[in-house]
Amino acid sequence: MTALAVRQIGPPRLTKGLESAGRLDWDAHRALHPHPRPLTTDQLIALCEAGSLHGRGGAAFPFARKVKATADSAVRRRKRTVVVVNGTEGEPGSAKDKTLLRGAPHLILDGAALAATALGSLEIIVAVTDPDAAASVQRAIAERGLGARARVVRLPERFITGEGGALVRGINGGRPIPPGRKSRASTRGVDGLPTLLSNAETYAQLAVLAGLGPHRYRKVGLPQEPGTVLLTVTGSARFPAVVETAAGAPLGHLLDLCGSRAGEGVLVGGYHGAWLKGEVATRTQVSRAGLAAAGGALGAGIVMPLGRGTCPLGECARVARYLAAESAGQCGPCRLGLPDLAGALTALASGQDAAAARDTVARAARMVTGRGACAHPDGTARFVLSAMDAFEDDIARHVADGGCGRPVLGVLPAATDARLSLEVDWSRCDGHGLCADVLRGTVRMDEYDYPVIPSEPIPARLEADARRAVAACPGLALRLVPRTAHDKPRPEPQRGR
Repeated sequence: MTALAVRQIGPPRLTKGLESAGRLDWDAHRALHPHPRPLTTDQLIALCEAGSLHGRGGAAFPFARKVKATADSAVRRRKRTVVVVNGTEGEPGSAKDKTLLRGAPHLILDGAALAATALGSLEIIVAVTDPDAAASVQRAIAERGLGARARVVRLPERFITGEGGALVRGINGGRPIPPGRKSRASTRGVDGLPTLLSNAETYAQLAVLAGLGPHRYRKVGLPQEPGTVLLTVTGSARFPAVVETAAGAPLGHLLDLCGSRAGEGVLVGGYHGAWLKGEVATRTQVSRAGLAAAGGALGAGIVMPLGRGTCPLGECARVARYLAAESAGQCGPCRLGLPDLAGALTALASGQDAAAARDTVARAARMVTGRGACAHPDGTARFVLSAMDAFEDDIARHVADGGCGRPVLGVLPAATDARLSLEVDWSRCDGHGLCADVLRGTVRMDEYDYPVIPSEPIPARLEADARRAVAACPGLALRLVPRTAHDKPRPEPQRGR
């Protein structure tokens, strides 16, 4: 994602000095932020408890408990520890961590160094996918003279790369996908050592908390959720931005700042978050408790309003196909359930036997929930089911009229590492359907038993299956063509008026 403007509601903390979108070098950083004094493990835990610091990567786990678990594991196993900064930010709609890594890397390293000193860690590892973020952090490490005590690890840009187990596997030299079994980094993480793992904003918040002290830190925000919140506002916003605001601010104010209205719905928390109806979103406050009470989630700090010019169901179907393709493909819910869910939502969006497709969506979502090896199936099901609730009026139009009459403009980002697209020579296609059998959930059959080919390129993970589908076509009607750098999402026309 390209750099976004930085906006603030109230006095900035994390984004102080970033209004011009520049990078704060060591001297500029120290002019704005005090050097945190070293702490013992017990002092660090007490500080995080006093500041009610929670993780800002999505799960909102209390940071003090992570520190204690890592320290206890190190004592029990008689091992040294490692501190890991998760800066991968695989969510397509998120830029807050990249903004900090590119512009304020020293603030993140302040927090990481504070934790590493308290835990007596061997090293600090900053895991990223963005090349600009990597360069910025590497410069910061050199500016601070950390040498061998800190390093940057580049990992591939994928939705699941930032999952804790996947991240540890990637740092250890393996394929960065969830391990398929529950594991805690605090017990056995990088190189099998107890590992304190949290995302980039969390370490930056720790540095601010240490610099201000708990009393001053809690002067903004809510009693249960003190401090500021960093959010990425994109979607249909006229002025997309990374926004820092005190916890408890009205979501409607945030949308106004970025030149957007709630429209028919607002996605909060990212693609593992949930949709809020427009009228609900404008009455909601930006906080974990406020968003949860409205049926949403703060999650990864993503806010995506959806304007009225695009088809909501078509947008959600694009994202569902993206999420199905971005899975690790290790268990039944990901290999079979998510493609089925995406295929049913695509059929509903296109008006293809929409009433039956609506029922299939609900059934497929129930089938994947609670059965995956990681949280990806659950998060995808939550995204789809909340869309079914938020856009119920639009669904009724699709069922009654075969569509809503609006194109799919690609407002919601669903970029992949895809290199190839599928094309059909309709003069040769006889509707055998073998391509739909091989590419289940990606290619479907219409009411006339002809294949419906997605406008998006084929994800890299499915290239082998796509080649099998091409080879299996009896009429030689299907082919794979290279995707060029100039390809853009094609608007998908919807039937109905």
